[in-house]
Amino acid sequence: MSRPPGALPPQQSPAAAVEVLRRAARFLESALPLCRAQAVELYTRGLWDRLVAPPPDAVLRALRDAGPLARPHPLAEASGAAAAWDDDMFSNVFCEKSKKLIDVHLFALAAQYYSLSNLGVSTPLEALLEALRGDNQGTTGIKTDEFMNSKKSHEVQVMSELVDNIVKYCGIKQVIDIGSGKGYLSSFLSMQYNLKVYGIDSSNTTTNGAHERNRKLKKHWRAYQNRAKANVESQRLEKANDRPVQSEMNCKAINEKLLNKTSSLQHQDQVPIQDLVSSSGFTEIATSETSKQTEVDLVARTQSDESKLSEEVLSILKVLPADAVEVFSSSQSNCGELCEEEKEQRKMASLQAKASKSSESNLYFPLTSCITAETELSDIIKDLEDCMMVGLHTCGDLAANTLRIFTAKPEIKAVCSVGCCYHLLSEQFENQEDCPEEVWGFPMCQYLKDKGWCCGRNARMSACLALERVAVGQMLPLASLFYRAVLQVIIEDIYGVTKSDRHVGKTFSKSSSFIDYVRKSLKKLELDDSKLPDSCIMDYYEKYKHRMNELEAFNMLKVVLAPCIEVLILLDRLCYLKEQDNIAWSGLVKLFDPVKSPRCYAVIALKKQSCF
Repeated sequence: MSRPPGALPPQQSPAAAVEVLRRAARFLESALPLCRAQAVELYTRGLWDRLVAPPPDAVLRALRDAGPLARPHPLAEASGAAAAWDDDMFSNVFCEKSKKLIDVHLFALAAQYYSLSNLGVSTPLEALLEALRGDNQGTTGIKTDEFMNSKKSHEVQVMSELVDNIVKYCGIKQVIDIGSGKGYLSSFLSMQYNLKVYGIDSSNTTTNGAHERNRKLKKHWRAYQNRAKANVESQRLEKANDRPVQSEMNCKAINEKLLNKTSSLQHQDQVPIQDLVSSSGFTEIATSETSKQTEVDLVARTQSDESKLSEEVLSILKVLPADAVEVFSSSQSNCGELCEEEKEQRKMASLQAKASKSSESNLYFPLTSCITAETELSDIIKDLEDCMMVGLHTCGDLAANTLRIFTAKPEIKAVCSVGCCYHLLSEQFENQEDCPEEVWGFPMCQYLKDKGWCCGRNARMSACLALERVAVGQMLPLASLFYRAVLQVIIEDIYGVTKSDRHVGKTFSKSSSFIDYVRKSLKKLELDDSKLPDSCIMDYYEKYKHRMNELEAFNMLKVVLAPCIEVLILLDRLCYLKEQDNIAWSGLVKLFDPVKSPRCYAVIALKKQSCF
């Protein structure tokens, strides 16, 4: 007898979560000048001399030796050393008077100390899954890497398993995917876990694409079902070998007839099936012996047959179009073409259709709507019921608004939100505008609101950097960064332009040289390059090329700080949830491998009335 789901893992109390946030904010406040600096202005604003005391080479050596970019520092490995660390230990990282970074070694240790993994505020994914499912086994079936890239496959596989366990724990079947994009997570949740999923995206183009993928799947699904049914019959024959059967000749004749039929279906639906139907073994068709079975016998076999059919369908889904989005019940298959010898098989198919009628709820509905904190989901989803809200890499304010809708709507019983694009967050205190009625993306919790906390766009942009990728050798694009920084010197010196609404974009990848890069960039910025000779452009390149290490070291400092800024944003969201009276459990859970998916933490919460 399996163990039912139990109590969820321990969680931080509201006071404890705020205390961790306070500590992280204290350190980050001293690092804000460095966080807010923009690398493109490194040379034009003399940022190195203003913000960093040690020389660039010393900084790079210290970062590579101290831990974040290489191995853990000996201090971190020493027995009991981590426990001896405290906030006061890192008070001398920056000079109190000049605000410059003076101790790079201590800076690197502080970045580790104020990471989510070290602060003890996150919940292990394994512990949460174990509590949610008890001894129940997970579902196996579709292999996502067949129709998604490795990053998306990893994200969808992990997050969908967690979502499935949460909805089972809460006893719900409806999922709302906010910012669903191409529908990878939505379609997988519907196909793999038989959930009714509404995917909401603000782009009408994306929604129309989802509808088109839906149409394609409708066209091919009948053939997939017939292929699956043929394989189920083949497997049934193998089990029938132990009891009296018709002669081998008759079986072969019937098998050839069925294979001819599936060949005809293949031509009709234009779906490759040569790998889906076994070329060896026989397919058992209901005979006079089968026709003598009672209705009770057929009903008894229905559950087993349905299970086999489901397994076959899941294996076939590996060859579906990448964004197939709707699954239809078996009652829609082409039963009218069954041959005379298959009359009893038709009866079986009918019973199977009734037994699998629940698969009609196995749907993904793509919808177009712009979600805000005030959005009424019932205006978008007419059959809204008790449900779970999910978001896989929801950009900017959308992640914050997802949490606000969750706390405000009683029908939403759980939420699992993984945010991204922190630079697109709106900040209440960034421009010092007095808009009390405005709903801001940051901060959300009362503690940071009372402090008037502001990160700034450049700091939020830094939070998007991927320390783990850099640590394993996926270095920053130094050449393109250097080109852009020198270009900034040129446009300020030659054209007197310090700010522009236009962007250079991906000009570097399309340029054959620095001269080519500068000329293409100037055209994008609508600046006349005719008065700028090649020799002048190369003079700027030669002047600054020996300072490239300055740019590398400066960006590495920002990379090391990135997790600390992300900690502040995630803890802000967690503390907001802790302030709500209707939340039974909330936590931060590391879902993904950060090398594959740098935005790897999910904000998860369950309502009181849903599960407890």
